[in-house]
Amino acid sequence: MNYKIIDKEKYYRKGVYRHFTEDCKCSTSMTARLDVTELVEFSKKTNTKFYINFLYLLSRVLNSRDDYRMGYIWQEDKLICYDVINPIQYVFHDDTETYTPVYTTYYEDYKVFYDNALKDVESAKQSRDYALDAANHPNWFDASYISWLSYDSLNIELPDGYLYFLPIVNWGRYREENGRLMMPLTVRLNHAIADGFLVANVYRLLQSAMEEFCK
Repeated sequence: MNYKIIDKEKYYRKGVYRHFTEDCKCSTSMTARLDVTELVEFSKKTNTKFYINFLYLLSRVLNSRDDYRMGYIWQEDKLICYDVINPIQYVFHDDTETYTPVYTTYYEDYKVFYDNALKDVESAKQSRDYALDAANHPNWFDASYISWLSYDSLNIELPDGYLYFLPIVNWGRYREENGRLMMPLTVRLNHAIADGFLVANVYRLLQSAMEEFCK
């Protein structure tokens, strides 16, 4: 894990950062639908898992811009930017109705990521532990699939004043709308390091990444 320390006096969001870390500590989240028609078709055609294909593209998009790789070392009041962030995916156990968190490393190489993510899932299926280990995985972001529902709204609440800067991303089942497959996606970021533009930009980048990937 490597990171660079951000000079808060030279940070391009200096004023916004000060306001939302001192005066009004809060997050900003958004839920919208993505057109995943082509990615579903690609997954079926290549006999690959849509879930892992989407997880790869999500990880690639969030690693494409410094704003989505920000972190905070509260012990030293340091604003940092990680070189890379990795997804924490979750495996659901039907028999116990519990989850096992899975720390999957992001690789830009699609095949390497896909094969490793698949192995991680299979390994987690054998476990029943909710073994979160944030201390040893500081640059991992939450990526959680809510497979039972094509929802319209979702909100993740963190304690007031808690400066957590990594993205929290959830998505639900896709459903057909006017002949297209539309999937709900919720993106949560701390308002100190992201505003409405940066949250909305995740959707634009993902849509573009899916189109490029499926070509």
